[in-house]
Amino acid sequence: MRKSFPALRSPERRKALQRLSALSAASLLPLRAGEVFGSTASTLNALPRTALVIGNSRYRDAPLKNPANDAAAIGDNLKKMGFSVIPLLDSGKTAMENAIRSYGEQLAKSKGVGLFYFAGHGLQVNWRNFLVPVDANLDRTDDIPRQTVDLAALLGGIGKAGNPMNIVILDACRDNPFGGDLKSGKGLSQMDAPIGTLLAYATAPGNVASDGSGANGLYTENLLREVRTPEARIEDVFKRVRLAVRRASQGQQIPWESTSLEDDFYFLPPAEIRKLSQGELDRQFAEETAHWEKAQQATQVAVVEDYLRRYPSGRFSELAQVRLDRMLAKRGEKKVSLVNTAANPFTKGTGVIDLDYRVGDRYVFRSIDLLTKVEGRKLIQTVTEVAEDKVIYNNGGPITDLLGNILKTPDGTTYSPRQFFIAEYSLGKKWTTRYAVAFPNGLKDTIEVDLKVVARETITVPAGSFDCYRIEGNGWIFGIGVTIENKFWVAPDKVNRPIASEAWRRQRGRINRSERQELESYTRAG
Repeated sequence: MRKSFPALRSPERRKALQRLSALSAASLLPLRAGEVFGSTASTLNALPRTALVIGNSRYRDAPLKNPANDAAAIGDNLKKMGFSVIPLLDSGKTAMENAIRSYGEQLAKSKGVGLFYFAGHGLQVNWRNFLVPVDANLDRTDDIPRQTVDLAALLGGIGKAGNPMNIVILDACRDNPFGGDLKSGKGLSQMDAPIGTLLAYATAPGNVASDGSGANGLYTENLLREVRTPEARIEDVFKRVRLAVRRASQGQQIPWESTSLEDDFYFLPPAEIRKLSQGELDRQFAEETAHWEKAQQATQVAVVEDYLRRYPSGRFSELAQVRLDRMLAKRGEKKVSLVNTAANPFTKGTGVIDLDYRVGDRYVFRSIDLLTKVEGRKLIQTVTEVAEDKVIYNNGGPITDLLGNILKTPDGTTYSPRQFFIAEYSLGKKWTTRYAVAFPNGLKDTIEVDLKVVARETITVPAGSFDCYRIEGNGWIFGIGVTIENKFWVAPDKVNRPIASEAWRRQRGRINRSERQELESYTRAG
């Protein structure tokens, strides 16, 4: 039962969007990072919206207080946002399956945006997730596949509709309330979102969700508030929900999402979705930087929270999240953690960085020119000091932050705070960094890069073989008009610096830099 706590486009998707809006010739031109055309997003937000909303409270052996209320409230709000809503309360297995089938047929016909919401009991067995109807009679583990709805089958059915975007929200019970000989894992199991889908859980996989003490569950209470925020991008909505639920539960419930969305979706879209001018982008960044600088220096949690609520996908949001984590840990928060997913066939997992640097840790990197294959000099970096928010190597030569982002190079080049490397990696995760660089000769410039985790793969470098997340980035050096292409391979639970990286720079179509760095050795201080 619910627990109370203390205070990559698919061909079908591409075709669906192309049928509705032909891309302009301008979209073939290179863009500066951060400049996006509104045509695709406008098209997506103009599509028909269909939602199937299920709330199951009246379980015979394990009734719940809030799911029916939650579903009713979600359905009412979605109707006001232009969704055609199929409501289903306290439903049995046959009714759920019929509704899901009808929902998929409507999506296939409308080729619009789909939203599936479920509140009620949920279970996992052998890494598979199941949504429990109210008429389920679960005494043994074998009963689960026969008497419940398999989430994988649901997602597969929705995927066949060929619509461009799906949102799947599960505010499900995360433990096993049915007793008997039923053996199931705690909570729901982690899954990677199918193409064109945002998959949202009320709490992290392997953990339990709160039913709440009010009219709605803790998760849905906050979701209802955030979806009403005008002009909020969908991923920002869920990031704000995550922060609010975490703080309300003192870290015992932290919502989780997996996304493969390519375009922005708004529950309440702006009157006009358009490309911002560079001047508008610069003004917005200046405002964000001012809030970040306050958060960076703050000793009060509320100041960091304020930044994250204003800029949940900001140019410093990953850095702010780490700062918040450390501040709350010092104040006694016991944050829930993700379960080990090494044996889970339905996910590439989530990699969490180890921030435990030690004086004496030694990294040796080699560099190779990608065009000539000529090997350059080795970089030997030994940790000589670990400060509150940075790591100093070789007595002040290079300096990084705790995530491994370079702040100063041995030649004296300095960088303002930036977020190439982050605290948690999962397939499909996207973020942006913008920062200033100052060279020893006095020249300065500004760089912005969009980054995304695109794969999990094993690579071999001189230091050994590592199971890595591959990050790809594309950006722009503003002053000199150079485009940037980056690839990084990280194994955050093994080494807190990148295993390998590649950098390409092009100016007027010509390559002026092509370098690969690889970890040659890593020695952990005793």
